[in-house]
Amino acid sequence: MRSSVFGNLEGQGLPGGFVLQNGKMLRVELPSEVLAKQGSMVAFQGQMDFDYEGGGLGKLLKKAVTGEGAALMRVRGQGLLYLADNADDIHLFYLENEGLTVNGRNLLAFQPSLTWDIKRVQGAGMAAGGLFNTTVTGTGWVAVTTHGTPVLLDAARMPTYVDAQSAVCWSTQLEVGVNRTVKMGALIGRGSGEAMQLAFRGQGFVLVQASEGPPVVKATS
Repeated sequence: MRSSVFGNLEGQGLPGGFVLQNGKMLRVELPSEVLAKQGSMVAFQGQMDFDYEGGGLGKLLKKAVTGEGAALMRVRGQGLLYLADNADDIHLFYLENEGLTVNGRNLLAFQPSLTWDIKRVQGAGMAAGGLFNTTVTGTGWVAVTTHGTPVLLDAARMPTYVDAQSAVCWSTQLEVGVNRTVKMGALIGRGSGEAMQLAFRGQGFVLVQASEGPPVVKATS
């Protein structure tokens, strides 16, 4: 896997398509297609069509039940497409017959050559809520966003625990579970406020953002 966070994208002869216009804006070169978060288009040059992308009935049901998975649009045409999300930092990954698990709200765009699905974190029952993530696999470009400058953790060095809302993406080969703090009254996490974290073990990495992300506005009665 190659990525801007690994520093191994330059001079590797990778196919075009995704380019960082700057640290907070992605430029996608068409003709081709791209799947992107709805509302992330800030500009385009050329001729393009934008359509809702549901991913099929199965994925729609998973989204409805879990609340996971960004609302996607499929963009077709020719020209240059510019994407951004609340001026968050953008990071590129190029998968080569590999997989990447992404927190749905951090997924900005990916090429349709990749397949995607919504999967539950091992050890997290339906009652846990929010512990579902989007997995993309295959060969192609993926762009993710982080709220602030992230840190890259090597889970092979030692057991790694991350607040569920701060975990941006991770290697699919990692063993992932749920860790519950013994002192259940300890509000140690920045995300949910609960004494629960994602636990990572094995060979692979976890990308962690500097906060739990923008606050989610709750509906008032």
